[in-house]
Amino acid sequence: MKEIDMLTWPRREIFEFFSHTSRPFYSVGFRMDVAKAYRFAKAKGLSFYYAMTYLVTEAMNRVEAFRYAICDGKVYLLPRREPSFTDMKKDAQFFHICTMSAEGSIEEFCRKAAENSSSQECFINYADERGDLIYVSCLPWLELTGLTNEGELAKDDTIPRISWGKFVPEGDKLMMGFSLEVNHRFIDGADIGRFTAELEKLMDEL
Repeated sequence: MKEIDMLTWPRREIFEFFSHTSRPFYSVGFRMDVAKAYRFAKAKGLSFYYAMTYLVTEAMNRVEAFRYAICDGKVYLLPRREPSFTDMKKDAQFFHICTMSAEGSIEEFCRKAAENSSSQECFINYADERGDLIYVSCLPWLELTGLTNEGELAKDDTIPRISWGKFVPEGDKLMMGFSLEVNHRFIDGADIGRFTAELEKLMDEL
């Protein structure tokens, strides 16, 4: 990862402004048409959830603002982030958290995610927890209009947290609600706009 020179960093003033707040985090809710991603996943025999996890990860990695992190008080630009996602085995009562890299194609990721999740025997592998992740979750039982995350976040926490609910048919579209929580020290509304544009582009290219 690359250390940022704070003296020449164009974002320095904004970073310092939000560093003085007690909680520099904010959440944004939005809806997107995921019909192309859903139809692609079903045609390929893939999990739609795993496919969306892959697409979200790739879209975030295309936007530099999502790859900033703080380590020992210094700001770095990460080469990429990887997904850490909730999942449930068939007939399971509780969920577990699976962390893995999103290497290779979307098909390769989906198949590997299914293998890793089904073989995981613990709730979470703490050895996999680190600062270059994206926290992903899904509430497929309801249409998502808003969501908050648990816990008191440290100001240096830069891990994006994204969740989505079930999709709702609207004509030829499948509209799905998302909730995204980010650290305003690094990510502005324009960056979220860039992320959604990249996600839409990735879905169009399937």
